Amino acid sequence: MLVRRRRWGADERAVARRARRLFGSTPLYQRLRTRGLEVRPIHDSTNSSSNNDGVGGGGGIVRGEWLAAQGAAENEVVLYIHGGGYVSCSAATHRPITAALARLSRKRVFSLDYRLAPEHRYPAALDDAVAAYEWLLADEGIAAGAISIVGDSAGGGLVLGTLLRARDAGLPLPACAVCFSPLTDLAGEGESQRFNDGRCAMFRSGNLHEFAPAYLGGESAHNAYASPVYADLRGLPPLLMQVGSTELLLDDARRVHHKILEAGGDSELEIYADVAHCWQMLDGLVPEARIALRQAASFIGEHSSAGGNALKR
Repeated sequence: MLVRRRRWGADERAVARRARRLFGSTPLYQRLRTRGLEVRPIHDSTNSSSNNDGVGGGGGIVRGEWLAAQGAAENEVVLYIHGGGYVSCSAATHRPITAALARLSRKRVFSLDYRLAPEHRYPAALDDAVAAYEWLLADEGIAAGAISIVGDSAGGGLVLGTLLRARDAGLPLPACAVCFSPLTDLAGEGESQRFNDGRCAMFRSGNLHEFAPAYLGGESAHNAYASPVYADLRGLPPLLMQVGSTELLLDDARRVHHKILEAGGDSELEIYADVAHCWQMLDGLVPEARIALRQAASFIGEHSSAGGNALKR
């Protein structure tokens, strides 16, 4: 897990190639963590809203996989958006998290495969996330109050971007959202980018300026949908964020948390001491991962339309 380096590549494609080699779980660990679950891939499902003024882009194509434990509620869904610096990873690489959420929440989990940069730049990933949310509403017939949106790192930024796009388009908002170590500031202006440089187990402060341009292309790093810390955060559903005390992204979470509270919203922030970026991926290996995932499942259970079903094991 210790992949920290000052430079990730000579250019955007080199950064993406290295990230695709190093980020995410191994196939063996994916199989171990999903044992006993139903895993069903979704290839090129069409979001009907794309033909009816939907706010998602990308032609309305939805790709990913369903994960469900035995006895999972059919009409309650967690939409999961993986991280990977916008350039790497997939629904499969993040099965340690999605499998745990499927078991602990007793809800079906749809884990999204969105288009990756630099082959597909902003707003492709966000368009795909919004299209998936619309697909759950319109095509899968899931009520907004029965959907929770969860994501890690870049996926956490996409969670917030999806909420903002849905709010601004007048879509019904989900019951709640959970972000693990969210990347919310592609400009890298948080103080923790400096005081946690050298303390973060995975990244150095200059790394953001390699990953962000690969995704943004010519778009501003202060675009509120790409960097939600700069957005008007009023009117969002309840949010839980988890982040490590030594992460470069500590202030990405803290600043969003404080802005939501100042806007009269509902936000909870949990700071874990001395854990790696997105430590929830280590479920089954470190106790802090299961503790955090249990907290996330409990939060989802409390806020979704049939709250109280989360497992406590």
